[in-house]
Amino acid sequence: MMTAREIILANAKSDGADRPGFDFDGGRRRDILWAGLSPSRRWKERRWREGGFEYYDDAWGNIWHRKPDMSATGEVWKPVLEDWGKLDALVLPDFDHSERYEDMAKAFRTDPDDRFHMAFLPMWIFAVSRYLRKMEIYLTDLIEYPEEIDALHGKVADLAERVIRQCAEAGAHGVFFCEDWGVQDRPLVSPAMFRERFAPHYRRLTAAAHDRGLLVFMHSCGNNTQLLEDFADTGLDCFQFDQPAVYDMPALAAWMRKRKIGLHAPLDIQRFLPTGDRALIVREARRMVELFRGGLILKNYPDLKGIGVQPEWDQWAYEEFLSAADLS
Repeated sequence: MMTAREIILANAKSDGADRPGFDFDGGRRRDILWAGLSPSRRWKERRWREGGFEYYDDAWGNIWHRKPDMSATGEVWKPVLEDWGKLDALVLPDFDHSERYEDMAKAFRTDPDDRFHMAFLPMWIFAVSRYLRKMEIYLTDLIEYPEEIDALHGKVADLAERVIRQCAEAGAHGVFFCEDWGVQDRPLVSPAMFRERFAPHYRRLTAAAHDRGLLVFMHSCGNNTQLLEDFADTGLDCFQFDQPAVYDMPALAAWMRKRKIGLHAPLDIQRFLPTGDRALIVREARRMVELFRGGLILKNYPDLKGIGVQPEWDQWAYEEFLSAADLS
């Protein structure tokens, strides 16, 4: 019988797993042990209110604002790179300092269950850079300021590679990052733009991870059908999609088996979970297992309130996942 770690490794590579992997909170089945960076000793978040907004800063120096009791994060209000003249003086966060990995190393070292050790990365190329300039400005920069963009991406990638090294030394088996590339029906950039401005950094960072025995998981929202081949070509191992039904799921499953890439996903958080329709939720949970079996890691969505889902509805999906995997 495969261990929890072996189950995740096999599913992430679509490589003959005995059963789907499970990654559920609340005392439910979990084959993954997650760990992130310890708090910084150099930086501490500031929060304050002015008028009807709450403001706060992040580790890069961006100032965010949000409506209290509405959005949990809000939007960047004042980016740290308001003009490109500030790029050379950009102060990077201390994400690569060894003391920030002490808790991660301890958690992985003392895990009694031989689970897959997943390090949650605090950064990646697109996710960080778009906030440093502000999203709508950054997308224009990709066309108008290619040299500056390449310099910025290089700084971010340098730090990300050092972070990956620290995660490996702490005992991780894989690294996980978030890059929301898509809207409902297409990605935010063209495949050509991705290949020119982003793919070289992806290949560099996935290679750095693979050289240290780590798998690379990427979360992305939206429909990224046009970018899937390019993502795969950079060496990504497993995709974390919260909206798998935004894709043609049978075609996606067949493509993932062909490319030896896994799917890490909850029951779709747009089309199925929020309906509260038990028959639909149960039917689609079983269908998901049948479609992606052999390359599937099932999970819950952590913010049920944010998507209007009752815990009971989430539990219906979980129980059907167990049944479909012959674990109930």
